[in-house]
Amino acid sequence: MPSKPKRPCSYPNCPKLTHGRFCEEHQRLENKRYEKYGRQYAIHQRYGRAWQKIRDSYVKTHPYCELCFNDGIMKLVEEVHHKIPLSKGGTHDTENLISLCKSCHSKIHAKDGSRWNKRKG
Repeated sequence: MPSKPKRPCSYPNCPKLTHGRFCEEHQRLENKRYEKYGRQYAIHQRYGRAWQKIRDSYVKTHPYCELCFNDGIMKLVEEVHHKIPLSKGGTHDTENLISLCKSCHSKIHAKDGSRWNKRKG
């Protein structure tokens, strides 16, 4: 089966044809722009170097998934979760943190719909 025809690069005034949105040269430029001004900027405001230190010290004192540990299962921590999200007024205080494995972390977000199915009704 033949592949799709190439289309013009989406970068303004670029005459090159590509299979993706941008040609190779402009894809690199777009990636740099995105990393500098896009999603990562907002994340670094909340989860910068200070968060990494808080997270690491919390993991040292709580090395196992706290939900699995309550069920008698010893799984190493993979995520540190905010019980009250920062976007809803939560803080990095240890009372607001919980150590979780990836499956428990996903279950929490799936249950409250904060990661998937953001639009309801």
